[in-house]
Amino acid sequence: MSTEPEPATEDTAHAVDTGSETPGTAEPAGAASDARSDEPAGDGGEAAAQVSEVEAELAAQRIERERIERRKAEKQGPIDAGGKLSGSAADLLAAVRAVESGEKPAATVFGAPEPARRPAPEPVRPPRPAPAEHSAAPAGPVGPAPETVQSVRRVLAEGGAPEGLAPQTAALLGEGAQDALRADPWLLLRVAGVRPEQADGFARALLGAECGPDDERRGRAVTVWLLEQAALAGHTALELPRLTATLAQRGVPDPDAAVQSTLAEGEALAFQDALEETGARREGEQDEESEEGEERPVRVLIGLERYALAEESLADGLARLVNSAPKQDGSAADWEQAAASAQGSAAELIRAVAGHGLVLHTGGEASLAEPAALLRTAHALGLRAWAAAPGPLGRDRFAALLGAAPAEPPSSEPEPSAAVTVTGLLTGAEGPGRDADGALDLDLLVVVDAPQLDVEAGALLAESLPDGARLVLAGDPAALWSVGPGRVFADLLAARICPQIASRRPDPGPLGELVSGIGIGELGQVEAPGKEVVIVPVRDAGEAVHRTVQLVADSVPRAIGVPAEETQVITPGHGGAAGTRVLNAALKERLNPGPGRFGGFDPGDRVVHTPVPGRVLPGRVVTADAEGLHLSCAGETVIVPRDRVEGSVRHGWALTAHQALGGRWPAAVVVLPGDAVQALSRPWIYTAFGRAARHLSVVHGVEQALPRAVADIPAKPRTTRLPRLLTPQVPTAD
Repeated sequence: MSTEPEPATEDTAHAVDTGSETPGTAEPAGAASDARSDEPAGDGGEAAAQVSEVEAELAAQRIERERIERRKAEKQGPIDAGGKLSGSAADLLAAVRAVESGEKPAATVFGAPEPARRPAPEPVRPPRPAPAEHSAAPAGPVGPAPETVQSVRRVLAEGGAPEGLAPQTAALLGEGAQDALRADPWLLLRVAGVRPEQADGFARALLGAECGPDDERRGRAVTVWLLEQAALAGHTALELPRLTATLAQRGVPDPDAAVQSTLAEGEALAFQDALEETGARREGEQDEESEEGEERPVRVLIGLERYALAEESLADGLARLVNSAPKQDGSAADWEQAAASAQGSAAELIRAVAGHGLVLHTGGEASLAEPAALLRTAHALGLRAWAAAPGPLGRDRFAALLGAAPAEPPSSEPEPSAAVTVTGLLTGAEGPGRDADGALDLDLLVVVDAPQLDVEAGALLAESLPDGARLVLAGDPAALWSVGPGRVFADLLAARICPQIASRRPDPGPLGELVSGIGIGELGQVEAPGKEVVIVPVRDAGEAVHRTVQLVADSVPRAIGVPAEETQVITPGHGGAAGTRVLNAALKERLNPGPGRFGGFDPGDRVVHTPVPGRVLPGRVVTADAEGLHLSCAGETVIVPRDRVEGSVRHGWALTAHQALGGRWPAAVVVLPGDAVQALSRPWIYTAFGRAARHLSVVHGVEQALPRAVADIPAKPRTTRLPRLLTPQVPTAD
């Protein structure tokens, strides 16, 4: 199936797989539209007294930049294990070649045994970012100056590049962008959606005979681009041999020199991680090797600074929680009495949280009742307890379970157990706000849908928690991982550094039985006397689209009693003959026909708004005027400026599984056309089928590929460093 972003060539797909879909982005239409789809949207208007989505994101980005600067300052001293390698990049590469050939690495690079990171009995919390300030006034212009955009537009036209890339290019390169672009045309590759072959054509037009494949500037640009593509696929770093092999496939004559140059310019960082040896070798030869001074085998990783430092900050923050005693809120007897009154694994969760700063909780949809019981218990004990979800769908779902509406803005008195979004919590747009030290003003934080957390959001959360606070990460490990880089929840489960409570509460009914079986690799037949599960076979994509519209508009409302507005269509990708674009066009024609006078939208259209990549806000079109497109998203008014509509708003009757994460609907129609086979995996099917609460229709055109994907295709592996960073800092939980 045609999905987005698509690898330009097979070699890139093999080396840096970006996956079958990039959730939360509007589909591109050429290079210019590609770039727009990944750029943050403009100032989305909310109610006058609230912080807008974009203002919240800008605040989060400001906090992230401040944190990275602090981390960079801290790293000026000697480098510990897993840190940035010392010495020249040439020495590094020579050492890697020596390791691969079985020789002893050069002493200049791996000159001494790597010291273990020493956990402190009472870790000191690093300085926290200052709380974001809020104002009802607009944030003001944040884009590049018009004259800068115009100058960049002229350079792009001279090089034959789409002039529509000018705003994004000027925003990325800043003041003097036009001069920087003339000096290094491959800087255009930093604009989202631009591919190496397009940047090469632009460079040839500007540089003429001076342009060549061995240009050092090209090598650096392609190296950074590959690392960015890896991040889109979920990796926080790439192994050096894999990176150099992909550079060679991309036409870089000297991949080692390209990596050297990238490291020397500070555009990427290098790390070494000790590899685990086999048990027999470790037990039988460890002492002898130590006496001979031989080095342990290592893997060398190359990563972008923002993700590398975020992963290290996350490890430090989690280690602080694990190694510190939680604040004594309520007596041990009170906690035990509360646990005794709970049932099953909910009691185990309460006992674990009573004595630990970090606890993991796993289970399906029904298991969310246990974190809800924990929050009620914490409130009864006098704790300032909050729940956070990565997105508004998950927030509203958990708030309904708690029996309370989503949290009001900070100007109102918050509910003791209110549900908020992670972004709203971090920026102060939702939740308790921050204390005088800049920490979140709470005692217990429960994060639901935790597999959706990427390393950057996880790092900000961990750093923002006060000393003595308790953090519970709850989620379904069988679901799709985060949109952003990392696999925080899965890495923590594998590291076993804290208590893990597995819920024994099964998901009920035929749908629960079906989805639970998929989670363990079995696609079995289930009895569905109430038509909870219906399979609709189709022969081709055209029939799939026709039957989908028929199901949503007629069959499901008539036979199941679920109206079209409460039915969600899910398909593997945006493109293809039965992707979200085609399905949304067909559903709009049937459910809300209109001329589409404002960028293809009409009042009443069901949409998803993506203010920044990875954040999906479902809503409906209210109206349109000179200000822009007015949307109602999660009960809030959002105004999307005209120039941002194409890149950040799309119809939402049909979504990808990643876009649907966190939400559940009374009915779901999952479309599996024949060209979707390559996109299918067990986590995708588990997630898509699990979005249905009462009824699931499967428009089935992939034949045996469906059971094969459930049985044999697990989640695609991601290269991360979090387990290695955590291991020396905290003891392993039994």
